[in-house]
Amino acid sequence: MEKEWEELTMEEAYRQLDQLLDEMESGEHSLEEMFGLYQKGIKLVQCCHEKIDQMEKQLIILEGNGE
Repeated sequence: MEKEWEELTMEEAYRQLDQLLDEMESGEHSLEEMFGLYQKGIKLVQCCHEKIDQMEKQLIILEGNGE
């Protein structure tokens, strides 16, 4: 994953995804541009999944330390 994606917060990633969807739904882009937007969206979704996985692992560790 690229450095810029790692630095995003979950809120920023979701906000960018929302803006990306609006842009794609506008119908103002060529097929090539739409494919580029789609690729960016996939990277943002992967970023969100990785952040969620990290949070879940931290929760497991915290729960284990509390026992």
